[in-house]
Amino acid sequence: MSAGYQIGAFPTPARDVYSVSRLNREVRVLLERGLGVLWVEGELSNFSQPPSGHWYFSLKDRDAQLRCAMYRLKNSLVGFTPRAGMQVLVRGRISLYEPKGEFQLIIEHLEEAGVGALRREFERLKTRLAAEGLFAPERKRPLPRFPRRIGVITSSSGAALHDILEVLARRYPPAAVLLYPTAVQGAAAVPTLVAALSTASARAECDVLILARGGGSLEDLWAFNDERVARAIHSCALPVVCGVGHEIDFTIADFVADARAPTPSAAAELVVPDARACLEALARTVQRLNAGIRRELRVGRARLVAVDHRLTLAHPGVRLQQQIQRLDDLTQRLAGATRACLHREGRRLAEERARLQQHSPQRVLGEWDSRNQALQLRLERAMREQSSSCADRIEQVHARLERAAHQCVARVAQRLALAQRALDAVSPLATLARGFAIVKRADGTVLTDAAAVAVGEEIEASLASGKLTARVTGRK
Repeated sequence: MSAGYQIGAFPTPARDVYSVSRLNREVRVLLERGLGVLWVEGELSNFSQPPSGHWYFSLKDRDAQLRCAMYRLKNSLVGFTPRAGMQVLVRGRISLYEPKGEFQLIIEHLEEAGVGALRREFERLKTRLAAEGLFAPERKRPLPRFPRRIGVITSSSGAALHDILEVLARRYPPAAVLLYPTAVQGAAAVPTLVAALSTASARAECDVLILARGGGSLEDLWAFNDERVARAIHSCALPVVCGVGHEIDFTIADFVADARAPTPSAAAELVVPDARACLEALARTVQRLNAGIRRELRVGRARLVAVDHRLTLAHPGVRLQQQIQRLDDLTQRLAGATRACLHREGRRLAEERARLQQHSPQRVLGEWDSRNQALQLRLERAMREQSSSCADRIEQVHARLERAAHQCVARVAQRLALAQRALDAVSPLATLARGFAIVKRADGTVLTDAAAVAVGEEIEASLASGKLTARVTGRK
């Protein structure tokens, strides 16, 4: 060993010391994260239920055991009370009870082992048949309201048949019952149930079928969860009502059938009406019908009386008498009015005749003749007196007229000459007389610009005397 070597020359590594609580906690986390949710089957033992309501027990097999806990919130969903020696199937997660360091299984679901397998098979078949449409609501057929014959598929020695017959006899005695006896439990149940359904469908002797069985365990009712029975119900040509087990029992047959009843007795009540209730409803209907008829008769009678009264008032004879009386009244009024009118017109005619006589043409002509004769005499005397003086005056007027006429003609002639000279100054005829011409196109348009006419186009020239037609051969 070297002289310079010292024992404490290398540092000691730091130690990560776990406490018991920390170790248990980390182990619990590792277990819960590593394994997750598990299904475990075993025999139940050491069961206890403290006041808290939680369940504590062990699961064991031939070689080992496992501590388990199921809290109240979860075990309240279990439909039975566990007991020692029961074979169960549980679903849970692995954990560790830290205060004691005990390895345990926290259970979320618990069921009996054999029943659990049947339940899984039930759910698997239910899911598959539902996917095929065997449970579809639209394929459900309505039940007949008043069936004449009811087919019952059940055991001939079971209590279910007795309950069904008792309900049918009490509720609806007119319905006939036809039994198709079958086994409802054991190996022979499924073939006989399928055969009974096929026979009833082929014969079509009934209006509706009741498929029934009394209560029992899941194993006892398993024949009604068979796929062959479900397909036979689906293929049946008659409506099928399934009344198997108790109210809490559901089978595949319940879902395939056209209607489900909780018990056989309820199935019988479902397929037939209550005769007593029907009779009571019929009696109420008859009462309402009678009351309605009586009410309608009263209303009709009142309406008839009213119509008869109106008919009496509007009878043709009554109306004819009224019209005759009105005609007499109008005739009298017409006669009085005629007499008054004639009297009035006669008086007016007399007055007009008197006025006409006063203004008679003969009388007026006579008066005018007398006045004309007097005027003619006066005129002749005046004419003779003025004839000599008028002759002198006429000669004077005649001379004055001649002078005035000569003066007027001279003034008009002078104005006409002035107007003629002014007109000649602006007249186009004067311009034409000096050698000019008016040029027009064929459509009558006056040409003022050589560019407005095309070469080869015909034009017309108006002169002082006559017109010329020419063709344009060029422009400058």
